[in-house]
Amino acid sequence: MTHHLSLRTALLLTLPPLLWAGNAVVGRLMVGQVPPITFNLLRWLLGFALLLPLASWVLKADSPLWQHWRRMALLGLLGMGSYNALQYMALKTSTPLNVTLVGSSMPIFMLGLGRLFYGAAIRRQQWWGVGFSTLGVLTVLTRGDVAQLSSLRLVPGDILMLLATATWAWYSWLLIKPPANQPDPVALRTDWAAWMLAQVIPGMMWSALFSGVEWAVVPDLQVHWGWPLLSALAYVAIGPSVVAYYCWGRGVSQAGPQVAGFFVNLTPLFAALLSAAVLGEMPKPYHALAFALIVGGIVISSRR
Repeated sequence: MTHHLSLRTALLLTLPPLLWAGNAVVGRLMVGQVPPITFNLLRWLLGFALLLPLASWVLKADSPLWQHWRRMALLGLLGMGSYNALQYMALKTSTPLNVTLVGSSMPIFMLGLGRLFYGAAIRRQQWWGVGFSTLGVLTVLTRGDVAQLSSLRLVPGDILMLLATATWAWYSWLLIKPPANQPDPVALRTDWAAWMLAQVIPGMMWSALFSGVEWAVVPDLQVHWGWPLLSALAYVAIGPSVVAYYCWGRGVSQAGPQVAGFFVNLTPLFAALLSAAVLGEMPKPYHALAFALIVGGIVISSRR
């Protein structure tokens, strides 16, 4: 498959990081208001309600969704059921800026998965880009103190976000790599709402399962209903969910997951600006160093 990064594609891949940065800030604001996995479930229930009028035919008995249910179930598990739940859990013990900076390890996972499982070649510049991105992530994990590498203690949110990032990288590769013996049905892939709804349906089921486990295992959970939670749900269901997933899917199909992965590194910049404006969490010097390393990785990797 030939990929090309046009200005339009670049814009498609830039909007999701902005919306996802807002998602991290909102997720941080909702800590204590709603359990993280339940928040993810409510997000996708609302997303389902928004998409259903646009592509209700996906639920019909003759829909290609049922013939490809295994693939849709996997996409729904990785993209809807797992990634966002892990991110919301990470935000309980980490800040939006830290979470998004750790998420900037995305190119590492994109290139690694592509090489191991899809035979995608890695150019020398991309290796250098991975190196700079790795240094940026390590800067965040050590809080800017290199001496801590010998006794590194990761907070739970850091580990959860690394797992979430690996999950999203796998999801992004699967978007453009259907099984060779069973290509994606044209009726779904040519209708963005239908394609997304086909993933949201199983993703919503996974989220419901995980939320059930959350309520069964964690004691004294509560949901504080009110305008703050309703407003947060409206934002995360429309922006980071429907709009961002649409743009990301289109952008990945046009630019390829290896190039798209580096656009995720814009998220910390947006998160830093939004965190300062909304949460009053000002960036620290090590955040600036980490971001400089990450940007350096983008510049180097994009060279031909």
